[in-house]
Amino acid sequence: MRRNRTAIPRKGKIKRRCPWVDLSKPEYIEYHDKEWGVPVHDDQTLFEFLTLEAAQAGLSWYTVLRKRDAYRAAFGRFDPERVARYGTREMASLLNNPGIIRNKQKILATINNAQRFLEVQVEFGSFDAYIWRFVGGQPIRHKLKRLKDYPATSAESDALSKDLKRRGFKFVGSTICYAHMQATGMINDHVVNCFRRREITDSHL
Repeated sequence: MRRNRTAIPRKGKIKRRCPWVDLSKPEYIEYHDKEWGVPVHDDQTLFEFLTLEAAQAGLSWYTVLRKRDAYRAAFGRFDPERVARYGTREMASLLNNPGIIRNKQKILATINNAQRFLEVQVEFGSFDAYIWRFVGGQPIRHKLKRLKDYPATSAESDALSKDLKRRGFKFVGSTICYAHMQATGMINDHVVNCFRRREITDSHL
């Protein structure tokens, strides 16, 4: 005869996150929990991350993240066709926009990159088809445990950076490319005990 056992309620599990997440910043937590590392195949979103990662050069990601809404408004919600047509008037407006990083070279790079982005779309059918070739079409999953385990670059980001530069893109060094690949899920760099690692992996099998 089987005994009836009283169910003992389990204590709520603590969500473990990647060590780079500053838990005092709600924007960081939301970005990590909802976007970072999720495979992206939408061209407009890929252009957004390419632009934001370039804007980050020399700065913290948090600085850029806080300005994201202003960037979306300033750059036509990251429509590459629209940004590619930006001229003198738009350039002047952007340089006077306090909501974005008013670095002339970075702004010029964004306009240039939009033009190059369209060229890639024509050649490959989509930017998505082009960029995911660098990881064989599937996310690379690293097994990281600590903050110091994170690499700044990889062989894949080196190859992507070299090819983007050859095509005329600006602000696309290997470190920026690696950050882009992490953000768009080409590389899953959630640490092994982060709750998002399994969620993302299971939802994209």
